[in-house]
Amino acid sequence: MSPEMLYALRDQAGVPAHPLIFLALGVLTFALHMVAVQVMLGAASLTLWGAFQRDQQWRRLASAMLTTAKIAVSVAIVLGVAPLLFVQVIYDPFWYTSNVLSAWWVIGFIITLIAAYIAMYVFYWQNPNIEAEGGHSGIWMVISLILFLTVGFIVHTLSQQMFYPEKWMSWYAPNGHIDPTGLKLHQWHASRYLFFIALSSPIAGAWLIAYRRYLLGAGEIDKGYLNFLKSLSFKLIFAGGLISTALGSAWMLSLPEKMTWFMGSVWMWIALAALMIIVALPWVLQNKLDKGFGGYAVFAGATISLIVIGTSREMLRFVTLNMAHQYNALDYRINMDWYSTVLFFGTFAIIGGTTLAYLLTVAWQAGQTKEGIYKPSQTITRLGQWSVGLLVAWTLSYFAVGFWVWAR
Repeated sequence: MSPEMLYALRDQAGVPAHPLIFLALGVLTFALHMVAVQVMLGAASLTLWGAFQRDQQWRRLASAMLTTAKIAVSVAIVLGVAPLLFVQVIYDPFWYTSNVLSAWWVIGFIITLIAAYIAMYVFYWQNPNIEAEGGHSGIWMVISLILFLTVGFIVHTLSQQMFYPEKWMSWYAPNGHIDPTGLKLHQWHASRYLFFIALSSPIAGAWLIAYRRYLLGAGEIDKGYLNFLKSLSFKLIFAGGLISTALGSAWMLSLPEKMTWFMGSVWMWIALAALMIIVALPWVLQNKLDKGFGGYAVFAGATISLIVIGTSREMLRFVTLNMAHQYNALDYRINMDWYSTVLFFGTFAIIGGTTLAYLLTVAWQAGQTKEGIYKPSQTITRLGQWSVGLLVAWTLSYFAVGFWVWAR
């Protein structure tokens, strides 16, 4: 497909701010989404394994990780919306075409996601006390994991199909016969997909180190359980790092011709360095994991490393589409809309920041309360009131602006 045709498929209204903003936000939100996904996959896998062990420590971990997995799914879904929105803004000729070519799977993606979440909750409902009774009906968690991996594979395939405008016509009309059903997935890259799935092991290990530090802060007295968590987390990080490196190498060695520029590029080495940081941090901070923020620094470092890996992934897409198809996402027509831009960043920074600060502070302080019932301070209570007030004000302003525009 010619560059002129790709540019003609763009939204002629342009974008409401500089494309670089959408590019950067796409990378950031994708990376944070992947952190939540990988925590969920790691926690769900640990639940499935630990719930059916005789060892009491494994059962206790399974119970805690089941709660983690449920919450991580919610976070992953919320954060997963944003990168999809950002990618369709500046890569719309590629993203929409890929979705139309596999439309049945795009619709099935939502249904599969709902089914995966329900299956996890069925397992949760049937296992009210894993620590004391062990696990039951593990098939539901198996089904949940398989469905979640299927959801990831669908999105992976849609992203891969973006890279091949030269194949779109042959996929849409194979042998000259139009196939409008959207029943097929046409392009995938197994080692690339498995690389991002394998990262769930070191990320889950980093999460366990943070979980262990949280227990220490709450006055955990079971030293055996704390030692168990430390040993397991180090194993997950080391083994996961090796597997991820191997799969990343397989990905690089199997890059199609239009992407071979990436192998050996500075972006590849930056991504590799970020992966090595995830693996190395627990050993570097080993003497500091039990005090201060050392135990949380490992997970924070892993999150930053994933943002770096996400940046390298984005450069692979941006440069490949530019070199192979002369498509530059940054030369999108700008139709500046200051209201929506200020509203977005204001919502993100002020409302989101205030509300998130309140929720995290309450969760942290409640978990660290050793005796009695947690009672927030006046400052924390006031922060919660501000959170609610800001949300109400935002909602009222949203509808007020809408009615004002309609009245005009």
